[in-house]
Amino acid sequence: MILINGNFLCRNLTGIERFAWEICRQMDLNPEGAQEIALYAPANARIIPEFKNIRVIASGKKIKSFPLWDMSVFPKACKKLGATALSFSNTAPLGKQCGYAFLHDIYAKDFPGDFKTFKDILIKLYCRISYWNIAKNAKKVLTVSEFSRERIAKAYKIPPERIAVIPNGWEHFDSVSPDYSIFDSFPLLKKNSFYFTLGSLSKRKNLRWIASYAEKNPGEQFAVSGKAISGLVPRELESLKLLPNVTLLGYITDGQVKALMENCRAFIFPSYYEGFGIPPLEALSCGAKIIISRSASLPEIYGNSAHYIEWNSTDCSLENLLAEKTEDSAAVLKKYTYKNAADSLKRILMES
Repeated sequence: MILINGNFLCRNLTGIERFAWEICRQMDLNPEGAQEIALYAPANARIIPEFKNIRVIASGKKIKSFPLWDMSVFPKACKKLGATALSFSNTAPLGKQCGYAFLHDIYAKDFPGDFKTFKDILIKLYCRISYWNIAKNAKKVLTVSEFSRERIAKAYKIPPERIAVIPNGWEHFDSVSPDYSIFDSFPLLKKNSFYFTLGSLSKRKNLRWIASYAEKNPGEQFAVSGKAISGLVPRELESLKLLPNVTLLGYITDGQVKALMENCRAFIFPSYYEGFGIPPLEALSCGAKIIISRSASLPEIYGNSAHYIEWNSTDCSLENLLAEKTEDSAAVLKKYTYKNAADSLKRILMES
């Protein structure tokens, strides 16, 4: 039996957690082999999934500490049930109990200088221990792009064949209804006249690029949404607050995000490090043009469907970029779906 680590049920629904939810949902929709999969849900899960084929096992224990859950509570459950672990969240039981585990990226190893405060240094250390544990001990290392696969193999000196690529998808956005009230809340945003960027306000999302370009081009309007993550908030956030052509939206709902994506001049994503990068895929599903950085996994995923900027240079014209032709996004949207990802993951689980 495969036992899914339900730690993601207690986290905010951001990239990794969204991925876990949607892959589990898709695996449940296909009954073949699903009966051999169960999910171990913490007592303080925000929502308990109602699956038809995947069994949900209530742990009776709350997650008070994610490391304690991953290293003690969850592996004990695996041992008791005679199950192999499956973890989605860049963490997993230690040693031989690691099981199948996702490493979406190895950001804390590749960019250790982004972690400055005492708290974030502790987070970095825990992340790097988890990376090493998964790379060395997982029955199969799972990741979301060829970029991440190459980085993991090189950083931890393991054969690339031990790493399987299970990419992200976008279908969750089909069920989201656009909420146009966002334009009433922020009247400066006129439809089809602003650039929109979305993501946690962490350093790798590269708000420096937005701040620099917006300052050089006061006639261009930018909308920036996202929730700050601990000490990983860049100083550029303060600069953005002072620019009259930048609207900081804070946390907004999926419906509001969809409304902005449908009506922006283009969705812009200047991140310098992404294991995959879901937001541009969501934007393409809304019919938006995307402008992304030529770095990390992004060119691999989006190919010729995107306009490209250099993450460390604002010596460009977004107007001129948008005048360039791109390929239709249909092939990208067809390739990167949660259904395809879930089918690939289930094959790996059933074959091993």
